Amino acid sequence: MPTSSQNIRVKICGLSTPETVKAAIEAGADSLGFNFYARSPRSISLETAAELARLVPPSVLKVALAVDADNETLDAIVAALAPDILQLHGDETPERLVELKNRYGITLMKVIAVSGPEDPARASIYRDSADLLLFDAKAPKSMENALPGGNGLVFDWSLIAGQKPETPWMLSGGLTPENVGEAIRTTGAEAVDVSSGVEDAPGRKNPELIAKFIRAAKSA
Repeated sequence: MPTSSQNIRVKICGLSTPETVKAAIEAGADSLGFNFYARSPRSISLETAAELARLVPPSVLKVALAVDADNETLDAIVAALAPDILQLHGDETPERLVELKNRYGITLMKVIAVSGPEDPARASIYRDSADLLLFDAKAPKSMENALPGGNGLVFDWSLIAGQKPETPWMLSGGLTPENVGEAIRTTGAEAVDVSSGVEDAPGRKNPELIAKFIRAAKSA
């Protein structure tokens, strides 16, 4: 478990406007996520990504979220955003991650969707290919219009509490300013990721909620 609030790293994901990018940076976000999954209400164009990237200082990491994207799509994303991290939110295999590492030479984050005790164990297959893991809530099959992430769902944190994956990891899934402290204390997470939990509506980030979330996480 983290010994100091300074150890908690915060990623604000699904940013789409200069106002919210600046708000996240000013509030102390460690990384910013930009969504390139077309079905998501948080998806942005390559042109917008390039504009927003210019606002991000070198001290804050840029993360590009993609879902089972092909090389042509990823080439365009990397050219537009120049991300520090590729967040892979689909069914990418360890072999695919090795291919992408060789192609781009940047940090790879693999998302592990969690709903039951068997899911966190799947993370071990990525130990030689992923640089980071992100544990997120798996949407139930009955959920209409479910996205790979950003559904505002919380999974049972006890499923990963006390686990020590070989790969550094981050916690996501239904986190809010109100529950992030408990989530950190329960799981021992040293990094957290939020999207829907700091929005007024899908894709509409609230600068005040962003600041409130970051304060709550870093003081947990």
